[in-house]
Amino acid sequence: MPKENEISIRFAVRDDIATILGFIEELAAYEKMSDQVIADKDTLAEWIFDKGKAQVLLADLNDETVGMALFFNNFSTFLGRAGIYLEDLYVQPHARGKGLGKSLLAKLASICVEEGYGRLEWACLDWNKPSIDFYLSLGAQQMDEWTDYRLCGDAISQLAAEYHTDSNSDRF
Repeated sequence: MPKENEISIRFAVRDDIATILGFIEELAAYEKMSDQVIADKDTLAEWIFDKGKAQVLLADLNDETVGMALFFNNFSTFLGRAGIYLEDLYVQPHARGKGLGKSLLAKLASICVEEGYGRLEWACLDWNKPSIDFYLSLGAQQMDEWTDYRLCGDAISQLAAEYHTDSNSDRF
């Protein structure tokens, strides 16, 4: 019989795809970005499990899966080593405040230590004060001097069209 509030962290397997997509949709709703979710189970399975471009940790509370951390490797040229970029950290509302978010981040930190990675990084919406306070309580540093940029959709296609190659070189 499990103890009350027993937490376990495990790597997701292909059979967890529906759960992962559900968490992505719940997180998008919380962030008021539901209209931006175009991911589906097949696409996630391809990129996470077939292509191995991301990994997912799942958090179970009393044998119920209630949270996830979706992450991938990045690289720091200044450190000369890889790190982890945490794309999404999500715990369902009814399970918050029980240590699941901290357990997921602690597992990611332990992977960093085991692998010799230099950093564990993520972004947080500037209006999400509960999450910001949580991250600061763990010793995370807010990177105020950096601004994120993104190309996607038509902008990435338009820039890609600017890239010309000939048979002898890769240059603009």
